[in-house]
Amino acid sequence: MRMFAVADEPDVLTGLRLSGIEGKLAVNRKEAEAFVAEAEQDQRIAVLLITENCAAMIPETVTRLKLSSVNPLVVVIPGTAGSARPEDSVTGLIRDAIGIRI
Repeated sequence: MRMFAVADEPDVLTGLRLSGIEGKLAVNRKEAEAFVAEAEQDQRIAVLLITENCAAMIPETVTRLKLSSVNPLVVVIPGTAGSARPEDSVTGLIRDAIGIRI
């Protein structure tokens, strides 16, 4: 079993490749959809990492995979600019309690 990434930024892929994770660069919706479908069909891929921007290009596919797929497990990761996700209450509580920003 292995991990695979679909990203919209070359720097993200470079960092992941340095840690041994292969991936593909998707610059538009069509490419993102094709690369995710390719990863979905490959039985060797256990975890699919996808950047937030790529996930935003194909939200219905990401949601479908998260809700109904056993393999691959889909994990949405931030890009180089950081997470676009708003701070949630758990993150705020951790920051307030121990002073560490997540």
